[in-house]
Amino acid sequence: MTPHPELWVVHLGTMAYAQALEVQRAAARARIAGEIPEDLLLLVEHPPVVTLGRSSKDAHLLASPQLLAARGVELFEVERGGDVTFHGPGQLVGYPIVDLKRHKQDLHWYLRQVEEALIVGLAEYGIAGGRSPGQTGVWVGRQGPDGGFTRKIASIGVHARDWVTWHGFALNVSTDLAYFDLIVPCGIAGVTMTSIERETGGQVAMEGVRAVVAAGFAQVFGLTMDSSRHDSIAVLNVPTIP
Repeated sequence: MTPHPELWVVHLGTMAYAQALEVQRAAARARIAGEIPEDLLLLVEHPPVVTLGRSSKDAHLLASPQLLAARGVELFEVERGGDVTFHGPGQLVGYPIVDLKRHKQDLHWYLRQVEEALIVGLAEYGIAGGRSPGQTGVWVGRQGPDGGFTRKIASIGVHARDWVTWHGFALNVSTDLAYFDLIVPCGIAGVTMTSIERETGGQVAMEGVRAVVAAGFAQVFGLTMDSSRHDSIAVLNVPTIP
């Protein structure tokens, strides 16, 4: 471990889900092999896509594959934990490629850290995010000191091999929340999804959200942020990287 470990933040722009999946898998392989010496945070937006995690149940996909295709929504089964979720324009998706051997070899701890990083970022917009017991993700709209949260603003699903993580989080910024009607988000019946713009009542620039979320990750994981690493994964030879 270097004396001052860094978080390399890489902006992938808007990228098809399949391409981004290959990028993060390749990044994870390179991190495991030591070809990338620091933790990464890949930030991206996707065209509309529904992904099914390892815990997904058929009943939680409310639309048929044919209906999804008619709506222009792709469908993928992936290796991450969790149930069904949606990614689309106006949503900040983050794929942390983190070597937990440098931090703590505990996936439950890691999930709480990812939640905390998002909570720190949301605070910059005056949004009080929090956790709902037994439900991974970030929630808002707390009802009283002993009440639960009423709306979900960010979903999280991760995978790890050799204690290196990939997959990650989806934070709704200006997302068209109607897409969530196609699924039972994260398998939670009756959940109300929300976004930063819905909570603040105004337009929010994605660039600013990227900055505060990346800063939150660096803070929570005790890393120095480096946002100049667009070429840091050139070693992967993935031509879709800008």
